[in-house]
Amino acid sequence: MSKIKIFIILLFFGLNSQFTFGQTYKFKTSGLSVLEKKQNGKWGTWSDLELVNILIKLDTDKNRILIYSEAIQVFEIVDYFPFVEGKTDNSHSFTCIDNLGEECTLSIIIRKNQDNRKQLYINYDNRVIVYNVSNY
Repeated sequence: MSKIKIFIILLFFGLNSQFTFGQTYKFKTSGLSVLEKKQNGKWGTWSDLELVNILIKLDTDKNRILIYSEAIQVFEIVDYFPFVEGKTDNSHSFTCIDNLGEECTLSIIIRKNQDNRKQLYINYDNRVIVYNVSNY
């Protein structure tokens, strides 16, 4: 009987440590839109939503976010912002360097008043890219 108890305890700790240390999150996109600054420095309008099916992987162990688009986008996370919980939105944000060496901010935003819809925003100085995402 004690062997079964030990097995259950070891199984519990084994599964618990897997969830604690395995910090990889996968998302699947359903849409993409882009906003760009005009030459006069003012923001334009959002592009029409393009239907896309792309895998996104957030790997906090390796401090990076991968977007498996036609050309794979790699974002090295250099800073984690505190989790922000608001009345209408929750957000997780990261300062990143993309694979071209350009600094940007990535934010995963959960829209509470829109059935907890998730979006990934990639904010550069002159453009913003948004993906509608769901857990994969």
